[in-house]
Amino acid sequence: MTRDVLLESTLPGGQTLRIVQGDLTDEKVDAIVNAANERLAHGGGVAGAIARKGGHIIQKESTDWVHEHGPVTTGTAAITAAGNLTTKHVIHAVGPVWRGGTAREKEQLADAVQSALSIADQHGLASISLPGISSGIFGVPKPLCAEIMLKAVQGFLLAHPSSSLEEINLVNIDRKTASIFSEEAARQLGS
Repeated sequence: MTRDVLLESTLPGGQTLRIVQGDLTDEKVDAIVNAANERLAHGGGVAGAIARKGGHIIQKESTDWVHEHGPVTTGTAAITAAGNLTTKHVIHAVGPVWRGGTAREKEQLADAVQSALSIADQHGLASISLPGISSGIFGVPKPLCAEIMLKAVQGFLLAHPSSSLEEINLVNIDRKTASIFSEEAARQLGS
């Protein structure tokens, strides 16, 4: 699949934000973010694609992580190796299951994004690609997901001006979701 950059913007802190339609597992960045569940069991969706392409080491390290630390709570993230992927690391962010918006889902999604970015920063990573966390089988409406994720990225970078992150890509495989993210980014960034 070809990588199609739908929008590119330089944020106030100098970082590059891109909205991309493409295959997250092909991203050539320091880390990709997996839309994970609390047990880091990578069966379907983005998680399944990452585990299949990256190889068994991703699931092994994920299982080991859960055995050592316990489940990854909603709104937080964990990091593993990337196996056969073109990236160095996989950051597993656990977003919320949509329950109609009354169970702190918005805050949990923002927390999951910021936790993933924080882990990347702690590891001195310069580039990261994230999918629409919780917008697939977890059911967060895609326009709301785009709004929250874009605000969370900008909020993190404003709060951490000396972050190692220089490039943030929001990558979705299907044109509809990528377009929703692009439209929301244009709205928020005035692009």
